[in-house]
Amino acid sequence: MTDASGPEFSGLEEGEAQQAADIVQEVVAWYTEQIAAERRAPLPDDERLAQLTAGRTAAYQDLQRLEDADAEEEDRLAALYAARLRELES
Repeated sequence: MTDASGPEFSGLEEGEAQQAADIVQEVVAWYTEQIAAERRAPLPDDERLAQLTAGRTAAYQDLQRLEDADAEEEDRLAALYAARLRELES
């Protein structure tokens, strides 16, 4: 469900690895868009680029961890990235 505050990811059930992966991928996409925009800026901010790149790298690593995660870890990462996405988009 999506509303004015963004996607709703509460109430994930065990074993919903794909939904957790989708949330992490949304965060990766946000970072990718921001990196591209910063690189196109007349005077790119190298520090911001480094922060964005580090955030995207961490999200990619968590996406890989989801491949072997148990249901509890999937739920934890889904909740973490749902909160991060809301924060990034605010």
